[in-house]
Amino acid sequence: MELETLTLAVDAGIATVTLTRGAQLNTMTEAFWRDVPTAFAAIDADPSVRAVVVASTGKHFTAGLDLGWAGQSLLGSDVDAGRAREAFRRHVHMLQETFSVVDRARVPVIACIQGGCIGGGVDFVTACDLRVGTADCFFTVQEINLAIVADVGTLQRIPHLLPQGLIRELAYTGRRFGAAEAKHWGFVNRVEPDHAAALASAHALATEIAAKSPLAITGIKAVLNHGRDATIAQGLDYVATWNAGMLQGGDLREAMRAQQARTAPVFADLVA
Repeated sequence: MELETLTLAVDAGIATVTLTRGAQLNTMTEAFWRDVPTAFAAIDADPSVRAVVVASTGKHFTAGLDLGWAGQSLLGSDVDAGRAREAFRRHVHMLQETFSVVDRARVPVIACIQGGCIGGGVDFVTACDLRVGTADCFFTVQEINLAIVADVGTLQRIPHLLPQGLIRELAYTGRRFGAAEAKHWGFVNRVEPDHAAALASAHALATEIAAKSPLAITGIKAVLNHGRDATIAQGLDYVATWNAGMLQGGDLREAMRAQQARTAPVFADLVA
Protein backbone atom coordinates (compact mmCIF):
# COMPACT_ATOMS: atom_id res chain seq x y z
CA MET A 1 0.00 0.00 0.00
CA GLU A 2 1.57 3.26 -1.16
CA LEU A 3 0.46 6.49 0.50
CA GLU A 4 1.78 9.93 -0.50
CA THR A 5 0.18 12.33 1.95
CA LEU A 6 -0.27 10.28 5.11
CA THR A 7 0.95 7.24 6.99
CA LEU A 8 -0.91 4.34 8.57
CA ALA A 9 0.37 2.42 11.59
CA VAL A 10 -1.42 -0.20 13.71
CA ASP A 11 -0.38 -1.00 17.26
CA ALA A 12 -2.28 -2.81 20.03
CA GLY A 13 -5.58 -2.58 18.18
CA ILE A 14 -5.28 1.15 17.44
CA ALA A 15 -4.71 2.46 13.92
CA THR A 16 -3.05 5.86 13.64
CA VAL A 17 -3.53 7.80 10.40
CA THR A 18 -1.12 10.74 10.27
CA LEU A 19 -1.12 13.56 7.71
CA THR A 20 2.52 14.07 6.78
CA ARG A 21 2.68 17.27 4.73
CA GLY A 22 3.12 19.59 7.68
CA ALA A 23 5.53 21.86 5.84
CA GLN A 24 2.79 22.44 3.24
CA LEU A 25 0.12 22.92 5.97
CA ASN A 26 -1.27 19.48 5.06
CA THR A 27 -3.22 20.93 2.17
CA MET A 28 -5.40 18.38 0.43
CA THR A 29 -3.77 17.59 -2.89
CA GLU A 30 -5.08 15.16 -5.49
CA ALA A 31 -3.17 12.33 -3.78
CA PHE A 32 -4.85 13.02 -0.43
CA TRP A 33 -8.28 12.17 -1.84
CA ARG A 34 -6.95 8.77 -2.91
CA ASP A 35 -4.92 8.11 0.22
CA VAL A 36 -7.71 8.47 2.80
CA PRO A 37 -10.01 5.82 1.23
CA THR A 38 -7.00 3.53 0.72
CA ALA A 39 -5.97 3.81 4.37
CA PHE A 40 -9.50 3.30 5.68
CA ALA A 41 -10.07 0.31 3.39
CA ALA A 42 -6.99 -1.27 4.99
CA ILE A 43 -8.33 -0.40 8.45
CA ASP A 44 -11.73 -1.94 7.75
CA ALA A 45 -10.04 -5.07 6.38
CA ASP A 46 -7.95 -5.54 9.55
CA PRO A 47 -10.09 -7.25 12.22
CA SER A 48 -7.55 -6.42 14.94
CA VAL A 49 -8.24 -2.67 14.65
CA ARG A 50 -10.65 -1.44 17.34
CA ALA A 51 -10.23 2.34 17.12
CA VAL A 52 -8.58 4.93 14.88
CA VAL A 53 -6.71 8.13 15.72
CA VAL A 54 -6.39 10.70 12.91
CA ALA A 55 -3.41 12.95 13.64
CA SER A 56 -1.34 15.49 11.78
CA THR A 57 2.09 17.08 11.64
CA GLY A 58 3.30 20.65 11.62
CA LYS A 59 1.71 23.83 12.89
CA HIS A 60 -1.78 23.15 11.55
CA PHE A 61 -3.99 20.08 11.27
CA THR A 62 -4.82 21.11 7.72
CA ALA A 63 -5.34 24.29 5.74
CA GLY A 64 -7.91 22.47 3.61
CA LEU A 65 -8.08 22.10 -0.15
CA ASP A 66 -4.97 22.67 -2.21
CA LEU A 67 -6.35 25.62 -4.15
CA GLY A 68 -4.03 25.19 -7.10
CA TRP A 69 -5.34 21.70 -7.73
CA ALA A 70 -8.95 22.43 -6.79
CA GLY A 71 -9.09 25.50 -9.02
CA GLN A 72 -8.50 23.40 -12.10
CA SER A 73 -11.87 21.72 -11.54
CA LEU A 74 -13.68 25.07 -11.33
CA LEU A 75 -12.27 26.68 -14.42
CA GLY A 76 -14.17 26.67 -17.67
CA SER A 77 -13.31 24.37 -20.54
CA ASP A 78 -14.10 23.88 -24.19
CA VAL A 79 -16.25 20.84 -23.38
CA ASP A 80 -20.02 21.07 -23.79
CA ALA A 81 -21.37 22.89 -20.72
CA GLY A 82 -23.76 20.11 -19.70
CA ARG A 83 -21.07 17.45 -19.97
CA ALA A 84 -18.59 19.60 -18.07
CA ARG A 85 -21.05 20.12 -15.22
CA GLU A 86 -21.93 16.41 -15.12
CA ALA A 87 -18.22 15.59 -14.81
CA PHE A 88 -17.87 18.18 -12.04
CA ARG A 89 -20.78 16.61 -10.17
CA ARG A 90 -19.03 13.24 -10.28
CA HIS A 91 -15.86 14.96 -9.07
CA VAL A 92 -17.68 16.37 -6.03
CA HIS A 93 -19.15 12.94 -5.28
CA MET A 94 -15.63 11.51 -5.32
CA LEU A 95 -14.48 14.12 -2.80
CA GLN A 96 -17.52 13.46 -0.62
CA GLU A 97 -16.83 9.74 -0.61
CA THR A 98 -13.33 10.34 0.78
CA PHE A 99 -14.84 11.50 4.08
CA SER A 100 -17.88 9.25 3.93
CA VAL A 101 -15.54 6.25 4.25
CA VAL A 102 -14.35 7.79 7.54
CA ASP A 103 -17.94 8.25 8.70
CA ARG A 104 -18.76 4.63 7.74
CA ALA A 105 -15.60 3.11 9.23
CA ARG A 106 -16.53 0.07 11.29
CA VAL A 107 -14.71 1.40 14.37
CA PRO A 108 -14.72 4.78 16.15
CA VAL A 109 -12.45 7.46 14.67
CA ILE A 110 -10.88 10.12 16.92
CA ALA A 111 -9.48 13.29 15.35
CA CYS A 112 -6.52 14.97 17.09
CA ILE A 113 -6.44 18.61 15.97
CA GLN A 114 -3.67 21.16 16.43
CA GLY A 115 -3.67 24.71 15.08
CA GLY A 116 -5.94 25.43 12.16
CA CYS A 117 -8.57 23.03 10.86
CA ILE A 118 -9.78 24.91 7.83
CA GLY A 119 -12.24 24.23 5.02
CA GLY A 120 -11.90 20.58 4.05
CA GLY A 121 -10.43 19.94 7.48
CA VAL A 122 -13.84 20.64 9.02
CA ASP A 123 -15.38 18.19 6.54
CA PHE A 124 -12.80 15.64 7.70
CA VAL A 125 -13.21 16.02 11.46
CA THR A 126 -17.02 16.19 11.36
CA ALA A 127 -16.88 12.72 9.73
CA CYS A 128 -14.98 11.47 12.80
CA ASP A 129 -16.71 10.19 15.95
CA LEU A 130 -14.75 12.23 18.50
CA ARG A 131 -12.48 15.26 18.44
CA VAL A 132 -9.58 16.18 20.74
CA GLY A 133 -7.98 19.60 20.23
CA THR A 134 -5.11 21.72 21.42
CA ALA A 135 -5.73 24.96 23.30
CA ASP A 136 -4.74 26.91 20.18
CA CYS A 137 -6.81 24.92 17.69
CA PHE A 138 -9.52 26.60 15.65
CA PHE A 139 -12.02 25.66 12.97
CA THR A 140 -13.10 27.67 9.94
CA VAL A 141 -15.85 26.87 7.44
CA GLN A 142 -13.64 28.52 4.85
CA GLU A 143 -15.72 27.91 1.75
CA ILE A 144 -17.79 31.08 2.14
CA ASN A 145 -14.57 33.11 1.98
CA LEU A 146 -14.00 31.60 -1.47
CA ALA A 147 -17.61 32.19 -2.57
CA ILE A 148 -18.32 28.44 -2.47
CA VAL A 149 -21.11 26.48 -0.77
CA ALA A 150 -19.32 23.85 1.35
CA ASP A 151 -20.06 20.60 -0.47
CA VAL A 152 -17.93 17.78 1.01
CA GLY A 153 -19.90 17.01 4.17
CA THR A 154 -19.66 19.85 6.70
CA LEU A 155 -23.16 21.24 6.10
CA GLN A 156 -24.64 17.73 6.28
CA ARG A 157 -22.85 16.48 9.42
CA ILE A 158 -22.30 19.56 11.57
CA PRO A 159 -26.05 20.01 12.29
CA HIS A 160 -25.78 16.85 14.39
CA LEU A 161 -22.92 18.41 16.39
CA LEU A 162 -23.83 22.09 16.93
CA PRO A 163 -26.94 24.31 17.31
CA GLN A 164 -28.48 25.66 14.12
CA GLY A 165 -27.93 29.34 14.92
CA LEU A 166 -24.24 28.82 15.56
CA ILE A 167 -23.84 26.64 12.47
CA ARG A 168 -25.38 29.30 10.28
CA GLU A 169 -23.18 32.00 11.78
CA LEU A 170 -20.03 29.95 11.14
CA ALA A 171 -21.10 28.98 7.61
CA TYR A 172 -22.26 32.49 6.66
CA THR A 173 -19.26 34.38 8.09
CA GLY A 174 -16.33 31.96 7.83
CA ARG A 175 -15.07 33.21 11.19
CA ARG A 176 -12.70 31.26 13.44
CA PHE A 177 -14.33 28.90 15.93
CA GLY A 178 -11.75 28.50 18.69
CA ALA A 179 -10.98 25.71 21.13
CA ALA A 180 -12.76 27.19 24.16
CA GLU A 181 -15.94 27.87 22.19
CA ALA A 182 -15.77 24.45 20.54
CA LYS A 183 -15.43 22.77 23.95
CA HIS A 184 -18.32 24.82 25.34
CA TRP A 185 -20.64 23.54 22.61
CA GLY A 186 -19.34 19.96 22.76
CA PHE A 187 -17.80 20.05 19.30
CA VAL A 188 -14.52 18.87 20.79
CA ASN A 189 -14.56 16.27 23.56
CA ARG A 190 -11.30 17.37 25.16
CA VAL A 191 -8.94 20.35 24.96
CA GLU A 192 -5.30 19.78 25.87
CA PRO A 193 -2.49 22.35 26.29
CA ASP A 194 -0.35 21.26 23.34
CA HIS A 195 -0.07 18.82 20.46
CA ALA A 196 1.77 16.12 22.41
CA ALA A 197 -0.82 16.20 25.18
CA ALA A 198 -3.69 16.13 22.68
CA LEU A 199 -2.19 13.14 20.88
CA ALA A 200 -1.71 11.32 24.19
CA SER A 201 -5.31 12.12 25.15
CA ALA A 202 -6.63 10.85 21.80
CA HIS A 203 -4.69 7.61 22.18
CA ALA A 204 -5.92 7.21 25.75
CA LEU A 205 -9.50 7.48 24.49
CA ALA A 206 -8.74 4.97 21.72
CA THR A 207 -7.17 2.57 24.25
CA GLU A 208 -10.24 2.79 26.48
CA ILE A 209 -12.52 2.05 23.52
CA ALA A 210 -10.26 -0.79 22.33
CA ALA A 211 -10.69 -2.57 25.68
CA LYS A 212 -14.46 -2.90 25.12
CA SER A 213 -16.23 -5.59 23.12
CA PRO A 214 -15.36 -4.86 19.47
CA LEU A 215 -18.68 -6.38 18.37
CA ALA A 216 -20.62 -4.09 20.69
CA ILE A 217 -18.58 -1.00 19.67
CA THR A 218 -19.17 -1.74 16.00
CA GLY A 219 -22.87 -2.17 16.74
CA ILE A 220 -23.09 1.10 18.68
CA LYS A 221 -21.50 3.04 15.82
CA ALA A 222 -23.75 1.39 13.24
CA VAL A 223 -26.87 2.08 15.31
CA LEU A 224 -25.91 5.70 16.04
CA ASN A 225 -25.17 6.40 12.38
CA HIS A 226 -28.40 4.72 11.29
CA GLY A 227 -30.41 6.65 13.87
CA ARG A 228 -28.85 9.95 12.80
CA ASP A 229 -30.02 9.37 9.25
CA ALA A 230 -33.43 7.82 10.01
CA THR A 231 -36.61 8.41 11.98
CA ILE A 232 -36.81 7.32 15.62
CA ALA A 233 -39.04 4.41 14.65
CA GLN A 234 -36.61 3.25 11.98
CA GLY A 235 -33.72 3.56 14.43
CA LEU A 236 -35.51 1.50 17.10
CA ASP A 237 -36.32 -1.21 14.57
CA TYR A 238 -32.70 -1.24 13.36
CA VAL A 239 -31.21 -1.72 16.84
CA ALA A 240 -33.75 -4.46 17.63
CA THR A 241 -32.71 -6.28 14.49
CA TRP A 242 -29.01 -5.71 15.22
CA ASN A 243 -29.21 -7.19 18.71
CA ALA A 244 -31.39 -10.05 17.52
CA GLY A 245 -28.60 -10.99 15.14
CA MET A 246 -25.46 -10.07 17.10
CA LEU A 247 -26.27 -10.47 20.80
CA GLN A 248 -25.52 -14.19 20.80
CA GLY A 249 -21.72 -14.20 20.72
CA GLY A 250 -19.26 -14.82 23.53
CA ASP A 251 -18.67 -11.16 24.40
CA LEU A 252 -21.79 -10.92 26.58
CA ARG A 253 -20.79 -14.01 28.58
CA GLU A 254 -17.24 -12.70 28.96
CA ALA A 255 -18.43 -9.27 30.11
CA MET A 256 -20.73 -10.81 32.72
CA ARG A 257 -18.01 -13.18 33.91
CA ALA A 258 -15.57 -10.28 34.30
CA GLN A 259 -18.15 -8.19 36.19
CA GLN A 260 -18.79 -10.99 38.65
CA ALA A 261 -15.10 -11.82 39.06
CA ARG A 262 -14.12 -8.13 39.24
CA THR A 263 -11.51 -8.63 36.55
CA ALA A 264 -10.90 -6.96 33.17
CA PRO A 265 -12.71 -8.71 30.33
CA VAL A 266 -10.75 -10.02 27.37
CA PHE A 267 -12.55 -9.83 24.04
CA ALA A 268 -11.51 -11.58 20.84
CA ASP A 269 -10.95 -9.58 17.66
CA LEU A 270 -13.56 -9.52 14.95
CA VAL A 271 -12.98 -11.84 12.00
CA ALA A 272 -11.85 -10.80 8.55
